[in-house]
Amino acid sequence: MSMAPKYQVVHDKILQRLHSGQYAIGMRLPTEGDLSQAFDVSRVTVRKALEMLVRAGFLTSRQGSGYSVATLSPPASTCLVSFTDKVLIEGRVPGAKLLRVETPAMDIPAEIAALFGDPLAMVERLRTVDGEPRMLTQTWIPLRLVPQIGAHHFPETGQNQSILRILRQDFSLEWTTACETLDSLLATARVSGVLDVLENAPILSQACTAFDSDGNAVFFDQVFREGPISFDLAGPAPRQIA
Repeated sequence: MSMAPKYQVVHDKILQRLHSGQYAIGMRLPTEGDLSQAFDVSRVTVRKALEMLVRAGFLTSRQGSGYSVATLSPPASTCLVSFTDKVLIEGRVPGAKLLRVETPAMDIPAEIAALFGDPLAMVERLRTVDGEPRMLTQTWIPLRLVPQIGAHHFPETGQNQSILRILRQDFSLEWTTACETLDSLLATARVSGVLDVLENAPILSQACTAFDSDGNAVFFDQVFREGPISFDLAGPAPRQIA
């Protein structure tokens, strides 16, 4: 049985530290020299492992500043970018007030029901930045994929409040592609009450459906927000930032 290359071993160990919270979002990693001593490998080996993590989107590299943690949920080729990570990297405080978890979900919109054809769970949360309401999110997931989902899965503070990490780490959900729709709507009574905007005021709807490698929808996430949406067009492909 062949052993993994040293750079792959170092890559996996650093990735494990990222997921365990040892290296938090926005944190600068130890120097290449320190890591080479810690892992008992050459600096060339460490550099190769770190560059793999940069290409995957976990780290950023800046000459003279070393490597820093960019996100724990890289978007890869999908439109999904972690709101939690974006806010943390800006040096601000994200929040996620859980409003309800329905299992099974009731009153499912017809267009969402048509995506799945299965009983669904629905998670509704108010996302905040520095304590101020920013957006209302509703996430719909086939109930069979998230057995026993409940309030205990949804921390309201910290870097693990990201729905992307919750679905991946707690329920082993995986997706390979996603499609996104942006639209303008009038705020319903529910949305206006949560976001503190006037009922029937114009708001933005941002909906994203994630699919597995077989083309099956694994979750549908809809965001209602009053403010603008920005896009990062740097890099090989456009990446939506919520």
